[in-house]
Amino acid sequence: MSKLCVLAISICLVLSGQVQARAYDDVIASRHLTVGVYHDFPPYSYLVDGQPKGVDIELGKAIAAAFDLELKLHWITPDENLEDDLRNNVWKGHYLDKNTENPLAMKKLADVMMRVPYDREFAYRQDTQTGEMVNEQVVMFGPYQRESWRVSFDAEKIEAVKTMAVFQYYPIGVEIDSLPDFYLTSGFRGRMRKNVHHYGNARKAFSAMQEGKVDAVMAMRSEIDHLLFLANDPRYQIAENGFPSMGKQKWDVGMAVKSTYRQLGYAIEEVVDGMVRSGEMETLFSKYGLTYELPGLYQEIQ
Repeated sequence: MSKLCVLAISICLVLSGQVQARAYDDVIASRHLTVGVYHDFPPYSYLVDGQPKGVDIELGKAIAAAFDLELKLHWITPDENLEDDLRNNVWKGHYLDKNTENPLAMKKLADVMMRVPYDREFAYRQDTQTGEMVNEQVVMFGPYQRESWRVSFDAEKIEAVKTMAVFQYYPIGVEIDSLPDFYLTSGFRGRMRKNVHHYGNARKAFSAMQEGKVDAVMAMRSEIDHLLFLANDPRYQIAENGFPSMGKQKWDVGMAVKSTYRQLGYAIEEVVDGMVRSGEMETLFSKYGLTYELPGLYQEIQ
């Protein structure tokens, strides 16, 4: 094929909004692996004095090292939903992501995206109007963690949290528009609504508890664990209660690649599987003070 034809095809791809993600051979030949991680999302991926930290950063390093590749980070700012995040960062690219100096430059994509639900129902969900699969452009694979919800409370304010009904009487902090927010404001016939305080993220809610503005915080287990680890104060305890009528309370977390590049996914999955089975993954999580729970796939075969 002539250079002119190649250029013409490239122009058509850009103008049509298509973006070419990288196949396994292209990744190996480039000597680097681009891993998509969420921006400002401790304990998973965040910056400390300009240096990347977090579980997903460490995992990305381990995967890249397994192929003797340099790790490059693709920082993701969450969109309205996960489908948007997958489209913008794995298979198509964001419509605002363009190079004004070189309009033919491809939009930025990650070779692999971290922190994607490993859930068959989500992966095969269909559009209610068209009947088409919503996520047919991506492959979700490599479960490496099981996540859940958790409550931390101030033991000097609350003796114990045996049931969520206690928050009819004590203020609790949550991230605004999160599932804990909806659960606490609508559950128990709305009896806890007046005691639910909203914050921008789990860290701000936890800080509010330390400042005495709320007596407890509800967030993802890893977020709570990490905040307790950093606080290192026995005053703040973990509640062991359940969450009745909440629906799905645990979910597996994995990764995603573009559907046409399954070979890359298979190679990465082999690395991750080895880390889970050897205990290396649990060690990685403990480094950040996190409780590690095996994904359901591994619990089923034990």
